Amino acid sequence: MKKIALLVVLLLSVFSSAEPNPNEYPITVHVSSAQLLVQTSAFGKGLVIQRLHVIINGKKYELEAEARHQGHVLLALGDYKAKLVEDKHKTTYESSQKYELLFPDKTTGEFIVTGQSE
Repeated sequence: MKKIALLVVLLLSVFSSAEPNPNEYPITVHVSSAQLLVQTSAFGKGLVIQRLHVIINGKKYELEAEARHQGHVLLALGDYKAKLVEDKHKTTYESSQKYELLFPDKTTGEFIVTGQSE
């Protein structure tokens, strides 16, 4: 009986840890513009990209990711919680960054920084 109870506790901990913890997303990303773009590959296949214009800590950025769904739905404007998952600086004047956004349904999406402006 104790083994079954332990197994249930372990299974519950595995399933509960699959959902992202909102406390791990300390950054607020304000999406002010969203658009879908079709980029054609060298093989002629169209790739749908979601481009977001956002404000993070008062700075303007452009984020991009491959569209998440077959229906190519557009992300709603507004605030999303996020975390910085990649922050590379090869030199003092070059950087590569990637943010993971947490959506209201507790799913996530990764977006790379493709632009910045003042």
